[in-house]
Amino acid sequence: MYSFDSRIRYSEVDESGLLRLESLIDYFQDCSTFQIEDGGIGIRYMKETHCAWLVNYWQIGIMRYPALGDRVVITTLPYETRGFLGLRNFYMETADGERLAIANSVWSLMDLEKMAPVRVPEKMLEVFGLDRKLDMDYKSRKIAVPKHDGMARDTTVIVPAHLDSNHHVNNGQYVRFAMGIIPGNEIVTDFRIEYKKQAVLGDIVRTVDYGLELTADWQNKRLIALDSDDGSTFAVAEIVTRDRKQAEYSAWH
Repeated sequence: MYSFDSRIRYSEVDESGLLRLESLIDYFQDCSTFQIEDGGIGIRYMKETHCAWLVNYWQIGIMRYPALGDRVVITTLPYETRGFLGLRNFYMETADGERLAIANSVWSLMDLEKMAPVRVPEKMLEVFGLDRKLDMDYKSRKIAVPKHDGMARDTTVIVPAHLDSNHHVNNGQYVRFAMGIIPGNEIVTDFRIEYKKQAVLGDIVRTVDYGLELTADWQNKRLIALDSDDGSTFAVAEIVTRDRKQAEYSAWH
């Protein structure tokens, strides 16, 4: 288990003063990055060994969004390794221990020179340790894209600002692309995204909307694909939302 404390910044909130989903994922990713940096297996070690952790899948459930200025604690728990795979939970809590969001994630350790998966070395396992996995509704990390055609919405050309230290589009950027078509009067309660291939500088990412359906508890569920010019898919997201006015808290009340 690894945790760090923070405070919600103005640059991380939406127009209602609540933390954006993309910023929540940034917090989770930063938490795991801090863990490996503090353990001596961070970016410098990765560059020396020509390896990198690439995320395959996120599943996130949000109980309540923190607001501007709130103090929060972010925690990650690596709970399983399988060869080249690493499985991690995350959660965000208030300083008083109220659980705000919970997540599951699947990562692959890749040899960037061979572009092939590589077994997690003992040095990393010693730093991670393994915790008991959190109690949550674990869904399949495979998200099926409907066979019918979706509606093309936005188009994004990948520029340097989208890239991370591995020269690929950072996983949080795909979330931003998908969230770009969610109406402002809706707020995300559950989110899943499966990453299928990496986008790089100069690629074109097309946001394709496959429409929405009403869930049993009267929420909206959308499926959004992020496609390349050749018709293949970079990532596919399933986003469940509800009316923002029904949000449990507002930043300004």
